[in-house]
Amino acid sequence: EVQLVESGGGLVQPGGSLRLSCAASGFTFSSSAMSWVRQAPGKGLEWVSSIYSYISNTYYADSVKGRFTISTDNAKNTLYLQMNSLKSEETAVFYCAKVLPGALEGYDYWGQGTQVTVSS
Repeated sequence: EVQLVESGGGLVQPGGSLRLSCAASGFTFSSSAMSWVRQAPGKGLEWVSSIYSYISNTYYADSVKGRFTISTDNAKNTLYLQMNSLKSEETAVFYCAKVLPGALEGYDYWGQGTQVTVSS
């Protein structure tokens, strides 16, 4: 059974930092492409970042480039998102998702999400 479990969300002040984690199981993590996707209240899903570790490629939405860093710890089957200089408008539920094999977009598995609230 494929499982993706996010953690690390919480309340942070504008300008602050947070690191999200996604523990993966049930598939070969090291050869898989993974993404972070977020959904703000009342808004649609927004792709944030992806990592294709097997070809050493990372991708970021323009809105987070330079502030967020995606990474993996393959020994722990864990995906991370380091978020710095957070903005109030980035309050959202953050999901990790497994990218469909051979696809540039599209996902076959999702985590349950972790809430990030950016507020003073």
